[in-house]
Amino acid sequence: MRHLLINKFKFSPDSILMLTEEETDPYRIPTKQNMRMALYWLVQGCTAGDSLVFHYSGHGSRQRNYNGDEVDGYDETLCPLDFETQGMIVDDEINATIVRPLPHGVKLHSIIDACHSGTVLDLPFLCRMNRAGQYVWEDHRPRSGLWKGTAGGEAISISGCDDDQTSADTSALSKITSTGAMTFCFIQAIERSAQGTTYGSLLNSMRTTIRNTGNEGGGIGGSGGVVTTVLSMLLTGGSAIGGLRQEPQLTACQPFDVYAKPFTL
Repeated sequence: MRHLLINKFKFSPDSILMLTEEETDPYRIPTKQNMRMALYWLVQGCTAGDSLVFHYSGHGSRQRNYNGDEVDGYDETLCPLDFETQGMIVDDEINATIVRPLPHGVKLHSIIDACHSGTVLDLPFLCRMNRAGQYVWEDHRPRSGLWKGTAGGEAISISGCDDDQTSADTSALSKITSTGAMTFCFIQAIERSAQGTTYGSLLNSMRTTIRNTGNEGGGIGGSGGVVTTVLSMLLTGGSAIGGLRQEPQLTACQPFDVYAKPFTL
């Protein structure tokens, strides 16, 4: 993902913060505190014209929601390296940290490759698309009236699966190490896409690739040794699943025509 951001989208290497399990710097290991600080770092001082990217590939989970702001009754979560002792990072916190503060003119793209990640940014609208590419925007705004959108900026999230699904790994991208299947499909869809490809075309391409990958014997399995980040955090292990039944999802702060809006970071 770092290579894609630098070479395809011309992000400066100095603008990318990576948290990985293999780091020797204790502040660049994906602990709960470090992940929280990295999320704050991402949005700190952002101004109109800035493009922000949050990529995470690793453990995801969910827990019962008790305040009534979730359509399915569950909060989606990310699992830091030390989640068993320090706890998980809940979607409400992610939304409050990197979504709601976004000012006008700032764009945030979140690419989340984790189990139960469909609405992990708690964005108000989910693009429910069928296999024919037809879609409707579902309204996920809390009944309480609490605003989960931005302060005028744009927030869009592409996630590995629906809230009730798990995400797999694949060795199709590298014959040496396993990579999150959604991350692989996202990178492949971007590299194969023509100039000006739309969000709808990108989502359809990812879903097609993820289905085909499961049929090509590319080494699909539950998460293990997954590349994981805030632009690339590493966590290990995961949920074993049978086959690739996951479907990448698109959520946003406002509905839009997914076949008219060009994708760009």
